[in-house]
Amino acid sequence: MSESTVAIRYAKSLIDLALEQNVVDTVYQDMLLFKQVSEQNRGLMLALKSPVVRHDKKMAILEGVFKSKVSPVSYTIFSIITKKNREAIMYSIADEFVKLYDVQKGIVKAFITSSTPLTPELRKQFTAIVEEATGKTVELEEKVDDKLIGGYVLRVGDRQVDVSIRKRLNDLKLQLLN
Repeated sequence: MSESTVAIRYAKSLIDLALEQNVVDTVYQDMLLFKQVSEQNRGLMLALKSPVVRHDKKMAILEGVFKSKVSPVSYTIFSIITKKNREAIMYSIADEFVKLYDVQKGIVKAFITSSTPLTPELRKQFTAIVEEATGKTVELEEKVDDKLIGGYVLRVGDRQVDVSIRKRLNDLKLQLLN
């Protein structure tokens, strides 16, 4: 089975357990913490993915880093995943859990890249546009890219709106070449 299929199964089981225990929001925060720590600490991910590091050592690492910071449900899942020799896909499981949580709560993530930081008014306008189009609550993630020259690129799911000057210049260049 592929890593994503296995990660989705574990994530579904985890969200079902969290719902049953009435700790979905707590486990969501734990998964965000795990993702954040993993992204900031390459050594942790290398240790979890390494076939050379024994499982008891991996469990000791997880215990030292997370046991006091996450809920008992999340820590138990970490323990089960490690016992099943699936610790290499823990990041994928956390990522899939966050996606399932967003679907359950009616949250959609929108990514906007602009040439300058957004003003609070523009941020509200983009959020309102996406909320109107999707009918869901929007979490807007911003990125500044001075290579755009001007304009913005808005991405929601698999849809993208690119009204940047860089795109217009590229389109013009293609027209001139034809």
